[in-house]
Amino acid sequence: MSPTHPVIYVDADACPVKNEVVKVAERLELVVTFVSNGGLRPSRDPMIRNVVVSKGADAADDWIVENAKANDIVITADIPLASRAVQLGAHVLGPTGKPFTPENIGMAVAMRDLKQHLRETGESKGYNASFSAQDRSRFLGALDLMARRALKTAPAA
Repeated sequence: MSPTHPVIYVDADACPVKNEVVKVAERLELVVTFVSNGGLRPSRDPMIRNVVVSKGADAADDWIVENAKANDIVITADIPLASRAVQLGAHVLGPTGKPFTPENIGMAVAMRDLKQHLRETGESKGYNASFSAQDRSRFLGALDLMARRALKTAPAA
């Protein structure tokens, strides 16, 4: 593995696709860093790193933004974190396989803010759709494609 290879950073609290991330990373020989407020199962694999941050509201998000760089991959369902990672030049993917890009992150932020407003005013109960096998499959394919693109665009050592 080259030091210029992209790293996969996972916002690991409540992430439903940790196993899929590891599967793709192993196949492509990429380092994975799971970032969480706690409760991560240790791995003996030297390509899997676990970072436990303080219990602060955005501690994991802040750690990821401070450590990720352009062409790294960030896995998160957190729209504000996705926005910050896109601004870094990272590739960003949600657990349902939806990529966040410079072209679509503004709309994602606006929709999040609207939904939050509707929940706060009581106009919406805020139910989220359940995570499906189809979401998991879509994520696996999207991450594989995204990681291969990141490897192709990584600068030579």
